[in-house]
Amino acid sequence: AGPSARPAVASRRASAPLATGAAAAADADRPRFPSSDLPLGLGQLGVPEPGPMPLVGERDACGVGFLADTKGRNNHDIIARALHALSCMEHRGGCGGDRVSGDGAGVMTAVPWGLFEADGSLGGKPADSMGVAMAFLPQQPEAAQQAQHLLETQAALKGFEVVGWREVPQAKESLGPLARDALPTIRQAFLHHPTLRRDDLERALYKLRRSTQADLLEHAKENPDCPVGETYFASLSSRTIVYKGMVQSAVLGRFYGDLTDERYTTNFAIYHRRFSTNTVPKWPLAQPMRCLAHNGEINTLIGNVNWQRALDVQRGRRDPLCSDTKSDSANLDSVFENAIRGTGKQPVLALSALVPEAYRDQPAYDDHPEVTAMLDYYAGLQEPWDGPALLTFCDGTQLGAQLDRNGLRPARFLETKDGLVAFMSETGVVEVDDADVVRKGRLGPGNCITINLETGEFKTNLEVKKGLAAEAPYSEWMAAKAKKVPYRDEFAVECEAEVPPGLVQQMTAFGWTSEDLEMQVADMSNGGKETLFSLGDDTPLAVLSSQPRSLYDYFKQRFAQVTNPPIDPLREGVVMGLEMTVGKRHDLALAPSEELADVLTVATPVLNAAQLGEIRAAKPTATVSTLYPIAAGPDGLRRAVEELCAQAEQAVRDGAEAVLLSDFREGGRTADLTFVPPLLAVGAVHHHLIRAGLRMRASILVETAQAWSTHHIACLVGYGASAVHPYMLWSAVRFLYESDKSAKMREQGKLNDISLRASLVNTRKALEAGVLKILSKIGISLLSSYHGAQIFEAIGIGEQLVETAFRGTPSRVGGLTPPELAEEVAEWHATAFGGAAPPERLLNYGFVKFYAKKEHHENTPPMSKMLHKALDSYEAGDWDKGRDQYKLFNDAVAAAPPATLRDMLEMVSDREPISIDEVEPVEAIMRRFATGGMSLGALSREAHETLAMGVNRAGARSNSGEGGEDEARWTAVSDSDDHGNSPSWPHLKGLQDGDIASSKIKQVASGRFGVTPAYLMSAEQIEIKIAQGAKPGEGGQLPGAKVNAYIASIRACKEGVMLISPPPHHDIYSIEDLAQLIHDLKSANRAARVSVKLVSEVGVGVVAAGVAKAKADHIVISGGDGGTGAAAWTGIKHAGLPWELGLAEAHQTLVLNRLRSRIVLQSDGQLKTGRDVTIAALLGAEEFGFATTPLIALGCIMMRKCHLNTCPVGIATQDPELRAKFAGKPEHVVNFFFHLAEEVRGHMASMGFRSIEEMVGRADMLRVDDAHLNEKTRLLDFGPILTPAASLAPGEPQINTMGQDHFSREATGLDSILDLDLVEAAAPALESATPVSIERPLNNLNRAVGAILSNEVSKRYGGAGLPDGTINVLLRGHTGQSFGFSLAKGVRLEVQGDANDGCGKGLSGGQIVVYPGAELLEQGFVAEENVIVGNVACYGATGGSVFFRGIAGERFCVRNSGAIAVVEGIGDHGCEYMTGGRVVCLGSTGINFGAGMSGGIAYMLDADGSFASRCNTEMVSLDRVDSPADEAELRGYLESHVEHTGSPVAAALLADWSGSVGKFVKVFPHDYKRVLRERAAAEAEGGPAAAAVAASG
Repeated sequence: AGPSARPAVASRRASAPLATGAAAAADADRPRFPSSDLPLGLGQLGVPEPGPMPLVGERDACGVGFLADTKGRNNHDIIARALHALSCMEHRGGCGGDRVSGDGAGVMTAVPWGLFEADGSLGGKPADSMGVAMAFLPQQPEAAQQAQHLLETQAALKGFEVVGWREVPQAKESLGPLARDALPTIRQAFLHHPTLRRDDLERALYKLRRSTQADLLEHAKENPDCPVGETYFASLSSRTIVYKGMVQSAVLGRFYGDLTDERYTTNFAIYHRRFSTNTVPKWPLAQPMRCLAHNGEINTLIGNVNWQRALDVQRGRRDPLCSDTKSDSANLDSVFENAIRGTGKQPVLALSALVPEAYRDQPAYDDHPEVTAMLDYYAGLQEPWDGPALLTFCDGTQLGAQLDRNGLRPARFLETKDGLVAFMSETGVVEVDDADVVRKGRLGPGNCITINLETGEFKTNLEVKKGLAAEAPYSEWMAAKAKKVPYRDEFAVECEAEVPPGLVQQMTAFGWTSEDLEMQVADMSNGGKETLFSLGDDTPLAVLSSQPRSLYDYFKQRFAQVTNPPIDPLREGVVMGLEMTVGKRHDLALAPSEELADVLTVATPVLNAAQLGEIRAAKPTATVSTLYPIAAGPDGLRRAVEELCAQAEQAVRDGAEAVLLSDFREGGRTADLTFVPPLLAVGAVHHHLIRAGLRMRASILVETAQAWSTHHIACLVGYGASAVHPYMLWSAVRFLYESDKSAKMREQGKLNDISLRASLVNTRKALEAGVLKILSKIGISLLSSYHGAQIFEAIGIGEQLVETAFRGTPSRVGGLTPPELAEEVAEWHATAFGGAAPPERLLNYGFVKFYAKKEHHENTPPMSKMLHKALDSYEAGDWDKGRDQYKLFNDAVAAAPPATLRDMLEMVSDREPISIDEVEPVEAIMRRFATGGMSLGALSREAHETLAMGVNRAGARSNSGEGGEDEARWTAVSDSDDHGNSPSWPHLKGLQDGDIASSKIKQVASGRFGVTPAYLMSAEQIEIKIAQGAKPGEGGQLPGAKVNAYIASIRACKEGVMLISPPPHHDIYSIEDLAQLIHDLKSANRAARVSVKLVSEVGVGVVAAGVAKAKADHIVISGGDGGTGAAAWTGIKHAGLPWELGLAEAHQTLVLNRLRSRIVLQSDGQLKTGRDVTIAALLGAEEFGFATTPLIALGCIMMRKCHLNTCPVGIATQDPELRAKFAGKPEHVVNFFFHLAEEVRGHMASMGFRSIEEMVGRADMLRVDDAHLNEKTRLLDFGPILTPAASLAPGEPQINTMGQDHFSREATGLDSILDLDLVEAAAPALESATPVSIERPLNNLNRAVGAILSNEVSKRYGGAGLPDGTINVLLRGHTGQSFGFSLAKGVRLEVQGDANDGCGKGLSGGQIVVYPGAELLEQGFVAEENVIVGNVACYGATGGSVFFRGIAGERFCVRNSGAIAVVEGIGDHGCEYMTGGRVVCLGSTGINFGAGMSGGIAYMLDADGSFASRCNTEMVSLDRVDSPADEAELRGYLESHVEHTGSPVAAALLADWSGSVGKFVKVFPHDYKRVLRERAAAEAEGGPAAAAVAASG
């Protein structure tokens, strides 16, 4: 059924059967879906209201590139090559639910005047007087004619003559059904101007299009039934034209007949293939856009759109540049196009301002301060459009490309002798004879290249930036005008001030609790870090809490997953910054001019009193009080906000350039005053000034008592504040410091003995580090980008508050109104001022730790004991008592106050109950159970193995976590006795023959610990961990105390050295890269399911759609309430949404987009009872994950000490004494799962379901339980959760019914899979270890070559593999991505050509050699000056060797734990997180080398002495190569490099070895040095030999 047949979302209207009682009565106050009285259309599901769908739903990534003839020759070969290149990147695109319609493909070229002149379209007019409109008109003929009329009218007004309209030749039969249904009417208009030419003509055409768009918008508003507003101009220019559509790459040329017409000639072509995470067929969203083609995502989009709207109001635009209906790429393109065609800026200058590079501390600019000054100048004018982005651009005269500051997109280029420049996401997509190539390069992070299409001049980054800097005296302007508020850490005012009298009363009145002071502030002030905690957040959502909660608690931080990556604030902080500007913001359109350099910058958003004073002195500042009379009552808050906004507006009109919103009052608040929550105040003033057209004229500052955590600061900046003065926090630090308890603990050594000033400095540093981490979660580098970006989701905030202060923020379930928020604030007021005497101490509400009679916690020691009693009764054989005890446990859970959204629901049924005997058996249900990814290391060996054995015994699936797995666990127990003991497993209890500790689910995470071919081969399911509920958007860490010898041996690291898993961005930084990793893993084990673990957040449904299209077999939707992982408390509390929202959105979106049948959907996150499982099934889950509760079953008593290594029951510790206390047995897990399944069966019987499959997706069987409604919850709307997916797409499957297509010709674009050919050719080696040699041609469509072959090796020979050199493969050409993935020992792959991203990823004992072909070298090609290997080469390698004759890209050898790598130059971030192996670099090095490197050694050629400035020395030292052992080792690697590649660089170094060896630097990790010293000392005393450690290093 099409969209018109779909029913409306009934639960959004008063007649809704799903919203009952008070909730239904209050329905009028709720936010609604767009056009809620119309049928729900494709892609509208899970629309986060009132946030606009495009800002969360339209996400994409892709392949992109261009070709250009630098000699200016127009020819058809350029477009033909571009179409071929597109076809070679089909794997980087996606297809819709019909598997035929593409997500989008397109080209931008010069206008083919010869073609148009030949067919008479120019009407005899000269081409230089003409422009062409490529118009996507409405399907309805009348609306199409109206759109044409509006263009013609505007054209006449602007002096143009419309020569005629042309029907664009189309082969509509080549389209898929979805694309054909959405196909617009495509026509071209030809416009002639009698006098204007060149730039003047181009500007006039731009203005014509903008005016026409404004007319179209106005006509659509006045005539809502006419779809004229659907009109879209793909291009309207005298120089460029865009052909694009919702097609696959190979279809574009067939669909548009013009593109294959020999008369179509051009001197350049930009090409683009789109992979959208949503499958809605929208032709305008295909790319290229009008000036840009974008591979990536803009993470700051909401803020960018808001700032642009403020500018549009200020400029008085009829047609806003940015729109909710556009994708991120389209919005950026509009702003970019306006800068170049509207204001005349060079394209590369405009893009450098909009998407700036990380230019500070860049060695490349050390001698070019003028470049830094220019970039500083534009940083003060324009907030960055931040996110992973490869941008190609053209205005018809300048063609170029630019990479984002993090370098998280592949960008390769080559030049030929004949003047062809080819730029591409993957090398090899443009076919060029090696003999013609003169250069092969890449774009580094933040770098650009340009080609002048008129002169043919080709410039690289430094040439471009120097040229731009020379166009104005930026250095002089900045020196004369710019001002800075320095980073003042003296805290002189705060150190001299006394603790204010009545501080406890004041803190109470502003919502402080004792946990805030004694945990968060104490940890920050004394240790300089946020509070760490574990076992997740099991307290009620703020809107469900019976306690007063701050407004901040209703907001959840959003985070990156799949469509864009989080970044690494710990190891890649070089690209991040907290600097902000204060004062009037100037219009970029007016630049360059000296006046615009008048900018005040502050180094930190967290101000002390001195810094605030400096701002007041530098800029006109108006203070507006946020206090108001408490007597105004609940409705007083609304009036106070209105008055606040009015005062702020007047202050700006009176000339203020900074508005300070302050709740400070000399002497403190009195009993007659309350306050507007600062977050509400900031957001309300921010949006009010936008609407008033004044926002660009002043900054908003906040002076507040209610800001003491990183989440608070992030919220305030995210909603518009430029800086925050948390005055009460500074007083609280002093109060705490001077307390008798703190003084005594300092004396006893329990706290660091530091000064008050150091405590204040520590607090600010902790806040700043926490804010950087919050930015990094969503992939944002600069706080100036985060400013006003509103990257949060509200849960429990109603429409009125959202529209007042948080416009654009998703708030899907509605909630609080202003009066209710005022009531929450009044509760603190009553506690502070309502007693006979002021309170002497802060209240402890129990928000963090469990206390009886305080805030409810779902997992408590008493609850654990109840479950233990039930399971202990089973163990004793008393099944009746066990059932009774389990019922008591279940009843206690059911009787608890609501803490989750599912607690607000009750199950109903439209079926007759059935006998439980008719329900599928317990065993069938338990097969759907799994445990979460808890690693060995986080858990003790005893707990991890017992859990796996119990889960396997139950027929469920255990999860290895990301710590690897001992191969001994893959063999079943066969020697148990009657007491459950086994000599093979002496540390475990309760064993039976047949028990096996192998985890059926093997996790692959960013750390890649222990990921080998054998590990992958042993899996039934391979889980890619994109995010985890405890800390979504972050990496993980294992304290050094937990890294014992056994764990270090499995993870290939050093005993006692802390392990850090980076955020998932090295090879999972976009949807197409996730698709590649899925392909890699599927190749490594074709029998295993590949799963992707996501965490619930707004938009996770469209992410799930993308993951399904990326060909995952299984998706996990985790709740944000966390699991066993240790994390900063603000991350546990304030990131991630309930799984109920994420699961419902994912299920509905997958069904709606015809993708649900391809995917198994699992939910997890604090699942405890059969009721939880049943509700999850009704919301769309087929499988169910558990983590905390199985640990409770094994003996966990919820002490929450997982992160401290002091778990008293031996579960989450590596302390041998504590591990000895572990008493868990496999049967405890079996019994728990059995009871859980029995309870599920009971619910199924009562509802009339015989199987889980019948129940999946029946959300109509759930409704709101009126018994749980109160003043806070009565306005919640559960419509987004309770909408049945079947009502949105009738007839679509609700469960998995089919497999994914991974290896067919349609899936790969190949007639045969090279790896399968290699397996066949290597049969003698596989069968009997007989050496073989194989030669084959190669192209980039052959991806993950070697993975299937390595899988076959592992099947036969296990982790040991084959003898070195058993299988020798020589390949000629260009590798595809992930070449040599998880390559097994005994396999050698030699490439004459070059390699793309991920070469040697997961290398596990094999060997890879890459060098240029002989034909190229014979032409004088200098390999060491050219790029031969892409990004993330050797990521996660565990063994083997690589030899690359040439330069590699960014992030070389990240997480290498055992491989030997020789290369002739690398990009930024080399050897990050390396824990073992050796790296030798014989050329230049990018910045930030060795960040997080804790093991292994790197030998770096430092011929010019600059390496030290490029190395991150936090964890490494730079030593000389002066020991005979080091010299011999290094020399041996160079000799091997010459032997394998013929490298003249290595040969020259060897020829002058005595002079060469002194030019090398040995990069030696501190921790590795320490371990070697300790082992040497132990050896001297007769302990273990240090030699063993050195060999493992």
